[in-house]
Amino acid sequence: MSENIYKAELLNPTMYKFFTGVYNDFKNKARTDYQFELEPLEYEDFIKAIDEKLLHCISLLENDIPTGFLAYTTSISEGIELNMIHFLGKEDKNIKFKVLMEKFLELTEQERKRKVICYPLLGTQASFVSEISKFGFKFIGQAVLRFKMGDPQSERILENVKLSLLPPQYKITGWSEDYQQQVIELILETFKDTADALFDTRFRSYNGVEDIINKILENIYGTFLPNNTSLLLCEERVCGVSFANLTTPQIANIPLVGIAKKHRGKGFSKHLLQRTVRTIVDASKIGENNCTEINVTTETNNYRALKMYRQVGFKEDYCYPQAYLES
Repeated sequence: MSENIYKAELLNPTMYKFFTGVYNDFKNKARTDYQFELEPLEYEDFIKAIDEKLLHCISLLENDIPTGFLAYTTSISEGIELNMIHFLGKEDKNIKFKVLMEKFLELTEQERKRKVICYPLLGTQASFVSEISKFGFKFIGQAVLRFKMGDPQSERILENVKLSLLPPQYKITGWSEDYQQQVIELILETFKDTADALFDTRFRSYNGVEDIINKILENIYGTFLPNNTSLLLCEERVCGVSFANLTTPQIANIPLVGIAKKHRGKGFSKHLLQRTVRTIVDASKIGENNCTEINVTTETNNYRALKMYRQVGFKEDYCYPQAYLES
């Protein structure tokens, strides 16, 4: 029996016809094996994104036949986002991974001098942890929690959540663009020294945070929900925020919750989160949205955040390792 010969090359138009089966195999497993919430692109749209340089794809060739791929992007954030690694079958998985990763690091060598690589190891990709660590990647545990509409226990917890007394100089309101600059400053203060800034370096600078906030407001990360986004004001200055958007018509997400340092430890985060969740749930009950769940992601060792989410009715669904390689 002849030995399989593996090599990796950037996907190019001459391969498109033969690559269809590999991509469609991934697409069929995106939700079950890789825990995708959104349906992946159709093959034609995937190829269009490649042609327009919105995505980059490295094809794994096994005896010159495509049997896997690595997809990444450099256009959405200041980092290099490794989106997906997929193979047909399970044979020689570690060898295939090594071939693709070496090619990926070769192609991104110059960009890596100034950019961090981030790679959420969702679903079966968590099995790559030991192999990817050999390339110098570090890991942060991420927990995904969900609030399910119609779950009696979650709704009972939300209904009976205990909130601290909100002092008279504070108030909570919905989103207003008048406070956008203050929110950027708040998120920078809140996140610049957190683990999030290790794999998304935008959190380390004003311009980077401005890019994140603009992408939320401009519906890049989903449909922004201004009425469900909550602001905490102290004497008309922003000191807290809980953003909300729709990643699909059925799934709401809370991408950022932040409280200014001098206002922490007073239970204000729970006030913000409770209002955001409450308004989404109420809108669902009267048919203003089609949400069946709200989800949020936080670090697995952020016990205070995990406790707060549980206290308003969220339940842990699954965890995954967030890999990152510093520049």
